[in-house]
Amino acid sequence: MFKEKLQPFIDRYNEISTLLSSPDIASDISRMTELSKEQSGLTELVEKANLYIETADAIEENKELLGDEELGDLAKEELAELEPMLPQLESEIKVLMIPKDKDDDKNIILELRAGAGGDEAALFVADIFKMYSRYAEQVGWKIEIVSSSDGTAGGYKELIAEVKGEGVYAQLKYDAGIHRVQRVPDTETQGRVHTSAITVAVIPEVDDVEVDIKPNEIKMDTYRSSGCGGQSVNTTDSAVRLTHIPTGIVAAIQDEKSQHKNKAKAMKVLKARVYDHILQASLDESASQRKLQVGSGSRSEKIRTYNYPQNRLTDHRIGLTLYALDDIMNNGNLKLVFEPLMAHARMEAIQEAGL
Repeated sequence: MFKEKLQPFIDRYNEISTLLSSPDIASDISRMTELSKEQSGLTELVEKANLYIETADAIEENKELLGDEELGDLAKEELAELEPMLPQLESEIKVLMIPKDKDDDKNIILELRAGAGGDEAALFVADIFKMYSRYAEQVGWKIEIVSSSDGTAGGYKELIAEVKGEGVYAQLKYDAGIHRVQRVPDTETQGRVHTSAITVAVIPEVDDVEVDIKPNEIKMDTYRSSGCGGQSVNTTDSAVRLTHIPTGIVAAIQDEKSQHKNKAKAMKVLKARVYDHILQASLDESASQRKLQVGSGSRSEKIRTYNYPQNRLTDHRIGLTLYALDDIMNNGNLKLVFEPLMAHARMEAIQEAGL
């Protein structure tokens, strides 16, 4: 019975309430903060659970009164009002019961890299970055380029950006993978459609507690920056390359004139990449996570095609087809894509949890 699945959440909420009122917890700030956060995360679920139980009990009581001469008609009216509430509440509660991804509230490092397609792929990196930037404006996120490498005919061979805001990882984590574009390049005289691809990586930012990289695990190299930036950049060893020796993961930044600033940016990117490496390894080991087609974050998975001649965007994981590519690319109307992806991921998680 669904009611029985709700009781452990209610019991835990009540247990936390008792703990928070005890003098021992009041004197332990870190423990009190931890419990308060857990209780806050349970509040909406428990409120809906209590309403569900009250509604289910009221339905049973009214069913028993249906044969009563005086109260039968009133019971019938109440049942007509109460019974439709139950499946709606159950659906809302199931979503709230899904285990939370601990990274959902984090800012991210967004990495875009040109793949097959040469110059056209580099141009598409710039287009995708513009799309994300427009969406960031709409939802109040801050997006800032950390490092970039220009393409030979415009665009970027590689672009790394930091995205800050509410629920950034929760929404963008489904965009990790290969994005394919089909369109006629400006340089194409015959009007033929070319296919190019870029890789998108979405990596949650981490703090020192989550990823403990010791100084002796890092190899640092400095070198002269290449590309634009002025003489002061190119005549000093301001560029920094950090290598995490245990994993071989590298982060190189040369955008700033200051070696100190480049090192700080490189360290932030390196920590995020090391964390992502650990995260991917744990996902690979988890059979249940492997079953989830959305949100697996596989870098080699072709997740989306952007077909310009047909004004069509297709997300291959959930069979989503939208004939609104111009709106998505030019206006950043990504909610058309994100909302179905998140709904699909919720349904998968509900099935996986056996709810």
